[in-house]
Amino acid sequence: MGLAGRRPQDAPVIAAADPAAPPAADAALPPDAVEVGRIAGAWGVQGALRVQPHAGAPLALLATRRWFVQPPAPAPLRPAAAALPPWLDVVAVRAQGEGLVASARGLADRDAAEALRGARLFVSRASFPPTAPGEYYWVDLIGCRVVNREGVELGVVAGLIDVGPHAVLQLQAADAAERLIPFVAAYLDEVDTAARRIRVDWSADD
Repeated sequence: MGLAGRRPQDAPVIAAADPAAPPAADAALPPDAVEVGRIAGAWGVQGALRVQPHAGAPLALLATRRWFVQPPAPAPLRPAAAALPPWLDVVAVRAQGEGLVASARGLADRDAAEALRGARLFVSRASFPPTAPGEYYWVDLIGCRVVNREGVELGVVAGLIDVGPHAVLQLQAADAAERLIPFVAAYLDEVDTAARRIRVDWSADD
């Protein structure tokens, strides 16, 4: 998960959850869950976690205290005693280098944190913070139809590539060919994520 449009900067702030707030009762993975990172291992000896976000600006991880947990893919064999919790109740999270360090209820020591190494982290899409005008979460662009000004279908967004100052749309055309279109204002006429459609100034022959 990332932002397309204006390139996000690494999150420079510490985000902390309210430790007095009661956890929610529903621990099921929500239908709008988005994978946003993985647990890289323990940090220190008091149960903190090293987290590797999938995005350079881990806004979703910083915005919510509930991180849903799923096994690595493919899932390794784990003893029953090391079963993963369905979710983590995060009480504090801060930026550390290119990743995050987080503390969660129930993780009292290094062994408890290390047992989660490799686990994938998910956040409900509804928990993502709002974007600024001209910014879009990549997850909202994937699957959108792309048409040009002439109404020609150019393909469906299958992924995005971060090339530095901007992102590039990876389109899968009906004939299985791949088409790359820079996601910049010079080529974008309209982005309608609700209608799952992006209109571009781009020739069907390019």
